[in-house]
Amino acid sequence: MTGREEGFGSEGVPCFAHLLALSDEHGVFEHALFDVPRRDHGYCVDDVARALVVLLREPEPAPALLRLTDTCLRFLEDAVDVDGRVHNRMAAGGGWTDETALGDWWGRAVRALGAAAVHASTEQTRDRALTAFHRGASARSPHGRAMAFATLGAADVLAADPEDLSARALVLDGISSIATPPDGDWYWPESRLRYANAALPEALLAGGRATDNPRAVARGLSMLRFLVDVETNRGHLSVTGTGGRGPAQRSAQFDQQPIEAAAIADACARAFDLSGEPSWRASVASAWSWFTGDNDAATAMFDPRSGAGFDGLEVDGRNENRGAESTLAALSTYQQARRLGVLELVRA
Repeated sequence: MTGREEGFGSEGVPCFAHLLALSDEHGVFEHALFDVPRRDHGYCVDDVARALVVLLREPEPAPALLRLTDTCLRFLEDAVDVDGRVHNRMAAGGGWTDETALGDWWGRAVRALGAAAVHASTEQTRDRALTAFHRGASARSPHGRAMAFATLGAADVLAADPEDLSARALVLDGISSIATPPDGDWYWPESRLRYANAALPEALLAGGRATDNPRAVARGLSMLRFLVDVETNRGHLSVTGTGGRGPAQRSAQFDQQPIEAAAIADACARAFDLSGEPSWRASVASAWSWFTGDNDAATAMFDPRSGAGFDGLEVDGRNENRGAESTLAALSTYQQARRLGVLELVRA
């Protein structure tokens, strides 16, 4: 099967057609009815931040992607208030509809702004992103996932500039916010797996590397090994369902969300970069295989015509809606599989 038949470019370039269809001059629409954007539902920082990270990863972005990159950055700049708190929801056509706060969207905004501060294509854009990053990084969230997301952005900034005190402080606080798992079979800092689980060990890996903390890195690797083991069923990835997973729940769960597979891919790709262990590369391949149909419902989770991701894996198939979160999860996972050279392993 060729890359184009899989819905992605023959030269390894992912198809962004659906993401572009979900976007306008203001941002990325959150939801879709099948493949049609639900404009009345507006935009959210969560998805715009995810989009910015994905767009920044493309080595040779087309002009339309460069325009969308700037749109996403402007959206996030406007979302971050002077006290570091962040709006999440904007109505179609513009205008925030919520108060600023410190939920997951704060963490995702800080994560994306940190990535842009390092990886954006021009110095002016990097400076803009760094200014907004510093505003966001002045705050702290009481929510563990939000702190993990923000730690990833701060680790990017700190790795590029070890003298950035704001980034260092956020990384240290992010590492300390993740409890050390208890000894025993359930090597996880929470009593149940919840959502975006792999972001926790990835934050330890990124933060530990940026602060030269081998204990944090080792803890992150151990947590990630545990997570991959729990979320592997009969040789394929079987991520935690929307209801969460406890120690006694090892069978397949539904609905499974694409962001879970994408989080696994990101964390395992980072683990491979740090350790060089082939098993992490194989886990990235498993995450992409989840999208191509090697999953608990034997169902492809992306649209081969446009690169869109489907909104959930169900016991008898999939949710046919193709929202931004799911589409970006598919694109992100493809990017990691491409970077580590495991696409051919999946196709074989």
